[in-house]
Amino acid sequence: MNHTTDLSPFKISSRKRWRLQIFAITWLAYAAFYFTRKAFSVAKLGIGDDPDFMMEKAVMANLDALYLGAYAIGQFTWGILADRFGPRIVVFGGLLISALAAAAMGTFATLPIFATCMVVQGLAQSTGWSGLCKNIGSFFATHERGQVFGLWSTCYAFGGLVASPFAGWLAYEVYGDWRAAFISTAAVVAAVAVLFLIFQRNTPQDVGLPPIEPLSAEDASNGQARPGFVFCLQTIIKNRTILVLGLAYFMLKPARYAILLWGPVMVYERMPEIGKVASAVVPTAFEIAGLAGPILIGLLSDKVFGARRFPACVISLLALTVSLALFVPALQTGSVLVVVALLFMMGLTLYGPDSMICGAAAIDFGKGSAGTATGFVNGCGSIGAVLGGLLPGYFDTETVFICFTVSALIATAMMIPHWNSRPQAQQPGLADTKPYSTLPKSWRAP
Repeated sequence: MNHTTDLSPFKISSRKRWRLQIFAITWLAYAAFYFTRKAFSVAKLGIGDDPDFMMEKAVMANLDALYLGAYAIGQFTWGILADRFGPRIVVFGGLLISALAAAAMGTFATLPIFATCMVVQGLAQSTGWSGLCKNIGSFFATHERGQVFGLWSTCYAFGGLVASPFAGWLAYEVYGDWRAAFISTAAVVAAVAVLFLIFQRNTPQDVGLPPIEPLSAEDASNGQARPGFVFCLQTIIKNRTILVLGLAYFMLKPARYAILLWGPVMVYERMPEIGKVASAVVPTAFEIAGLAGPILIGLLSDKVFGARRFPACVISLLALTVSLALFVPALQTGSVLVVVALLFMMGLTLYGPDSMICGAAAIDFGKGSAGTATGFVNGCGSIGAVLGGLLPGYFDTETVFICFTVSALIATAMMIPHWNSRPQAQQPGLADTKPYSTLPKSWRAP
């Protein structure tokens, strides 16, 4: 029997309330992670001018690589633990530890402490994506997930958009000290951790509601038995579609993280006259576009392509390839407006497939091991993100963006053969279910 149709009016109202609440608190939690994640990129501007704490660009790049390496390792493990123990304990612990690590970096300015805290920060940050994606997947069904994830995925674009100006303003305008970038962002994340503990729940069953989609016998038995590490990993490794998503994400992630971690430095090196605060703000054009990209690709995936994830990604990636190829010529113009415009286009065409690949697509095709699948895909991307942190510290911008352009083209080619792939949940149970016409309607109880 389809449990989603067996609801009293009271439970229908309760389900709608919990879907909205889970959407809101998980969105806020992942946006908060970006405050402590962006703190170092903003602090770099002041560290470079601090005679008491000299640090070369190569050293900063190595610290970014430590963070991203730990982040990648965490992705492969926390997703499995989220499947086994639930997102609640995993994500709350990550938020709390992330805040403590940032506070330590703002308090103690020594290279060993920075290196240690960057590793801790990477492990803590990596709790977020797989756990929260699993959480959302438990409350929203397959046929609506593209739209819901499109809107939900604005969390990381918004987090990055707000975090840099927030940290830059407090550090360089209010306190005049780069350390404030760490302390202020730590306070934000600690506050959100408390809210998360109060308002989050793992599944509809935790609040007395039936599952959003009827569980298969295999999924039900797996949920009762709490599948182990080896079982989850074997399930994902045998899934060819997840492997393609992981490899494509590996090819895309360097470009996004190069802009996130080095954007302020790239701008300041070429336009020092605009100042450090403005240099921290200009790259946010990339993240402003990132608010729209996931929404547009989610609607395109659900409404135009009938819950097929790959066609929307391929179209967006073709546009991204062109944008990346034009970035160096844009820098050579010396025009802030031209650079901002191209950063906006890059954000629009990168954040869309980024969110789709590691969110809705990973959950759809990793059915039964959603946390493990999203962790695996994001882990592959995080390995690529290490390059995004390292390359700008060792090579010129022209060389770096040529590499990014080629990588985007390869990712596009890899996804074209999967153009017609659909998640198994669409066959046959949900294949005949018409998607709701608007996103708010898709939040209503079936």
